[in-house]
Amino acid sequence: MPRTRTYVAGMLWPDVTASRANANLRSSLWRATRPGHQVIDASTQELAIARHIDVDIHAAAIRAHQLLDMERPCDDILTAQTRADLSSDLLPEWSENEWVLVEQEQYHELRLYALEAMTERLTAAGRHGEAVASGLAAVRAEPLRESAHRVLITAHLAAGNRGAALRQFEQCRRVLLEELGLEPSQALRSLVPSHPPHPPHPPHPPDAEGAAPRKPRRVVVRRPASDVVVEGAGGR
Repeated sequence: MPRTRTYVAGMLWPDVTASRANANLRSSLWRATRPGHQVIDASTQELAIARHIDVDIHAAAIRAHQLLDMERPCDDILTAQTRADLSSDLLPEWSENEWVLVEQEQYHELRLYALEAMTERLTAAGRHGEAVASGLAAVRAEPLRESAHRVLITAHLAAGNRGAALRQFEQCRRVLLEELGLEPSQALRSLVPSHPPHPPHPPHPPDAEGAAPRKPRRVVVRRPASDVVVEGAGGR
């Protein structure tokens, strides 16, 4: 989007005088043209990125909106490259510049929703390994986001990995408790059992003295009925 030079210089170097900011901008524009490729269209009043330049953040945002449109197929963008592009924030080293904070937060939320949608699409397609990778990218970006944990747990369950799903749930629960003092929502708890199932044959309780129960006596009856052999303690 075209901007006047003075306005752009003031945004990029807000802590210096206007003349110094303009000098910095002139120097930056000169360095940008040194490789011999025109990347910026500049006039006496306006600056803009050259039309033939592809901006990665623009391409990633377009793919993010495509992933969120559940009415359209997206098989062509369910790729590792899309996941990688959506795994990075906008200008992460510029967090101290107030003018970019709104744009950073907007794109951060967009890419998280897109990663979750990508995880769901890959899970539905049976591409479980890729679904888990996308879910992990979402969780890494926002560990306190329950919806990210949910799609990742669902991907694990779809792959038949109940143990991995339970471990992911426990990780989510631990982070929420430590950081926010909250328990996972009922919707998240309903995805996995709250505790491991009981063993099918629980052990017998110990006797009064704490020792393991003795093996029960076995009685073998032979004919005639009066001929009884007792095996075990006290038997013959």
